[in-house]
Amino acid sequence: MGCFFSKKSKRKSSEKDERMPTTTTVETTTTTNSSVPLGNNSEEPPKQYSWDKREKVDPKDYMLSGLKDVTVGRHPGKLNGQQFVIQDCENCNIFVFDHAATITIDDCVNCRIMLGPIKGSVFFRDCKDIKCVVACQQFRTRDCKKMEVFLCCATQPIIEASTGMKFGCFQYFYPDLAFHFKDAGLSIFNNNWSNIHDFTPVSGENNWSLLPESSKVLDFVPVPDPESEFKSVRISGDPERSIVPLTKGGRRKDSDESCLFVFFAGEYTTANARKLIDEVTAKSFVLVQTKEVSMRPEDVKRVFQNSADELVDWITKGPVIALELSGGGVVDACRSIADQVFPGTKVFVSENKNSSSRDVDNFFNFADMQMGL
Repeated sequence: MGCFFSKKSKRKSSEKDERMPTTTTVETTTTTNSSVPLGNNSEEPPKQYSWDKREKVDPKDYMLSGLKDVTVGRHPGKLNGQQFVIQDCENCNIFVFDHAATITIDDCVNCRIMLGPIKGSVFFRDCKDIKCVVACQQFRTRDCKKMEVFLCCATQPIIEASTGMKFGCFQYFYPDLAFHFKDAGLSIFNNNWSNIHDFTPVSGENNWSLLPESSKVLDFVPVPDPESEFKSVRISGDPERSIVPLTKGGRRKDSDESCLFVFFAGEYTTANARKLIDEVTAKSFVLVQTKEVSMRPEDVKRVFQNSADELVDWITKGPVIALELSGGGVVDACRSIADQVFPGTKVFVSENKNSSSRDVDNFFNFADMQMGL
């Protein structure tokens, strides 16, 4: 679908909207004594082209505009990767339980918004008092005030001319969410939610901050009310059920000891990474950050150094998933978990706490450069 949406300026004259549609008179002429060649007494049917067979798209199906005091949105399968626009809404609860190409949100006030995975960008413009849950490739705001965002973003989030912005890690579940992440081409392990770039900083002021770690997503964006059309959608804000792992991000770590744990591509790589998170959090260790990236042989040598030779063949099988874990004794605990829980799985685990910080820095500095962060 082409880009048929654009931001509608309130400052423009309404004359354009009030114009009457013009009509065109087509003159027809009749030719007499016309002859039809023998053997061609019937007209050929018009040719059918591929674009003639496409399902007609109604822009209204991909837009929410001028709404107030209502619960609205889209069910799974209604967008199916198309663009979507939300504009001029006030005091609304908006739920988009589907994946989209891009989403723009303009001139909205006092709204609670949940957006399913977005393959490209989500762009908030001229919005105020917004609470939202967002998963996307790119996140941008311009001329916004007082937003609280539970975010999963594959690249560095950008704010511009925006104030009172607060961010937390994505925490959400609905039954189709994992499939929508896959359809949108997003990895649940690539989340830069706390690495905010302020395009217009003000000296001596902070335009953004991080939400308290105790923040619960459903306290900000509650589940749909029982009378709404979304009452049957099963939703959870429990971090243990969240599709995206809950990470500490840029918050200050409580311990100086960290450990790098890397899974190499295999049939159960994602499941194994989730299993590790359950194991370490049960032991009160903290998940700081995660990344899923592809590596080349020269990358392996630079990142893993002395262990590179035994790992080079494994990176040809697909992307690796890396996790930074933190807490006193975390290196010994991770090595024990690797031996007991993943005995037949190819992994890299920091050898000791003296080298573990270097392992973490080597890998995540590489990953950030690989992803252009």
